[in-house]
Amino acid sequence: MKTAAIIVAAGRGTRAGAGLPKQWHPLGGRTVLAHSIGAFCDVVDHIVVAIHPDDRARALALQDIWPKLQIVHGGDSRAASVLAALRELEGCGVEKVLIHDGARPLVAAQVIRDVLDALDYAVGAAPALPVTDALWRGDQGQVVGTADRTGLWRAQTPQGFRFDAILAAHLAHPGGAADDVEVARWAGHMVAIVQGDEDNLKLTFAGDFARAEHILKGREMDIRLGNGFDVHAFTQGDHIWLCGVRLPHSHALLGHSDADVGMHALTDALYGALAEGDIGVHFPPSDPQWKGAESHIFLRHAMERVAARGYRLANCDVTLICERPKIGPHQAAMRAALAQIMQVPVDAISVKATTSEKLGFTGREEGIAALATAALVKA
Repeated sequence: MKTAAIIVAAGRGTRAGAGLPKQWHPLGGRTVLAHSIGAFCDVVDHIVVAIHPDDRARALALQDIWPKLQIVHGGDSRAASVLAALRELEGCGVEKVLIHDGARPLVAAQVIRDVLDALDYAVGAAPALPVTDALWRGDQGQVVGTADRTGLWRAQTPQGFRFDAILAAHLAHPGGAADDVEVARWAGHMVAIVQGDEDNLKLTFAGDFARAEHILKGREMDIRLGNGFDVHAFTQGDHIWLCGVRLPHSHALLGHSDADVGMHALTDALYGALAEGDIGVHFPPSDPQWKGAESHIFLRHAMERVAARGYRLANCDVTLICERPKIGPHQAAMRAALAQIMQVPVDAISVKATTSEKLGFTGREEGIAALATAALVKA
C-alpha cells in the first residue's frame, strides 16, 4: 500500500522575526522545513512539499538532500496548497496520504505511525491533545467569561486520509476550512483521534524557536554499537541451527547449547553494546541447566536487557562464514525468525554470508564462524 506525505510550506508567516517565513528559519543546524521533511523520508513512498513560488530556489536545494522530493507551487490558502499537492500525487497509486504543517519540525515517528495505522480502519485520522487548561473569554485585557473545555482537543498534524476520499473532498469544498479535518468532515467522513505529542508544536513566535531548540538538544542521539563473534566446530549429526532456522546438513554444530553460531554472535553484539559482557556472563556454560538450551532464550534475554536500559534496536547485521551449507536460499527465513524472536521489523535485520576462499578452519569445513554488529538508540 503506497503512502505519501504532503508538507504545506507556502505561507509567508514572519511573526518569528528574522525577515524569513518561519519554515525557512534555521533550527538545530537545518531549516525548519528540512526537519519536517526528514521526519517522513523513511516512512512514506512519496513526499510533496507545497511552497511559495518565491522560495523555489531554497526548495530545489532540498532536492539535493532528498532527490525524490516533489515540489509544487502552493496557492493563496492552505486548502489551495493542499489541493495542488494532491493533484501532483494523482496517478501514483497512493492510498494513504499524510498532510503536515511545514512549521511542525518536531513530529515524532510514533505519531506518524499511529496516524497511518488508524487509516487501516478509518477514512481520516489526526493527532490531538485534550484541552486541560481552564478556558476564558477575554475583552480589553480582562476576563469576561469562561468556556467549558469538556470534549475539546488541540489539533495537530499530520492529518491522514484515504487518498481518494480527501482529494474528492477538497475538489468539492467551497473553501475557508481551518484544516483538512474540517474538509473531510464537511464531506461526511469520520475522523479518528490519535494521541498527539506536546513536542509537536507549531512554530509561530520567536519564543517557539527557543523551545524547539531546547527539545532538539534533549533529543541528541544516544547511540551504542556492539560487535559479536562466535565459532562452533562440526560434529556428527544431520542438521544445524543458524539464526533460528533448522537446516539439514551432513554434520551438526558442537556446543553447550544448540550451537546456533549466528544467534550467539548477535546476542553477544547486543550485550556488548550495553557493556554487559557476553552470553557466558549471563548463562555460564558451567551451569548444567543451559546444556542443550535453545539460543532464542539468550537472544530474548539480551533484548529484554536492551529495553530495560531504555534502548531499542536500530538495526543489526549478521555475517555467517562457511563453505557449506549455502545461506542464500535461507536468508529470508533467518531474518524472519530473528525478527520474531527480537520483536522488531524484518527490515532492521540483515543476514548474509561469505566464504573464506577455502582458507582456514571454515575453508576446510571444520566449522562455522559468525560476526554480528548491533546498533542501539535511546528509546
